[in-house]
Amino acid sequence: MYITQHFWELLFQGIRLGSLYALIAIGYTMVYGVLQLINFAHSEVFMSGALGGVFMLTALVGNKGKIPSGFAAFEYTALALLAGAAVGALIAFSLERVAYRPLRQRHAPKLVYLITAIGASIFLYNLAGKLFGRNNLQVPTPFHSGKVFVLPGSGAAGPRTVKSLDLLIILAAVVVMIALDLVINRTKLGAGIRAVAQDTETAQLMGVDVNKVISRTFLIGGLLGGIGGVLYGMFHAVNYTMGFVPGIKAFTAAVLGGIGNVRGAMLGGLLLGIVESFGQAQFHLVWVDVVAFVVLVGVLLIRPTGILGERTGRTA
Repeated sequence: MYITQHFWELLFQGIRLGSLYALIAIGYTMVYGVLQLINFAHSEVFMSGALGGVFMLTALVGNKGKIPSGFAAFEYTALALLAGAAVGALIAFSLERVAYRPLRQRHAPKLVYLITAIGASIFLYNLAGKLFGRNNLQVPTPFHSGKVFVLPGSGAAGPRTVKSLDLLIILAAVVVMIALDLVINRTKLGAGIRAVAQDTETAQLMGVDVNKVISRTFLIGGLLGGIGGVLYGMFHAVNYTMGFVPGIKAFTAAVLGGIGNVRGAMLGGLLLGIVESFGQAQFHLVWVDVVAFVVLVGVLLIRPTGILGERTGRTA
């Protein structure tokens, strides 16, 4: 009954949440496409981007205490997203150069990559805790009370309004994902990424600079993870632990859509967000984090390659 009465509201919440999962999941799936590696440190890239956005907003707000309304809110938000993207890209790029590239040059086994990824995640997690403290950071949130329109079918419980911040998050995620899809499928860099994902050795023989392609893949994944971190931080607590649960859920989204497939990550993120939104309404808030793990186990049992995995193979 509750789900029927609040269907549109739950669907919209699911799309918003799924858009964030998709942004983070793309980082997992792109790295897996070119390296066959699950970069578990990507959760901390996401967290680092959120911290970068928070400090940018805090610096811009200064003594004002809150973000001005109107055009300034868009301007501040854009600068925060740029800061988060820059921090995320820098951390991801550094991880590839310092941690993963030496292993690749030594032809290390995949297990060593996995151990390194976990170690890098633990290092970044604890470093952030030491540098920025272990308490939640206050995030100056733009458009906090702005309402745009009323959802249909609001029912006797009253009107269900959509806040401008909700729309901003969905719009930003959609624009970024469309831009990435164009880069992957319409540019020379995208062709290089797809070639390396398909067959690294053949791509190298054909003149593709594999090291450069992999570095840029990490950069793109980190950039998207940083943007996702800033957007996520506008609704949730920002602290050094914030990357773990969203990271696991984004990984689930990547597996659901087909790990190694960018469009699959987008689709998986949206589906997981919608399933989680309706699952929360059905099973209450205390069980909301269980939904993603149930989906992950179910996908691995029923269709391990994911929804789009078989159709595209290893392509990015």
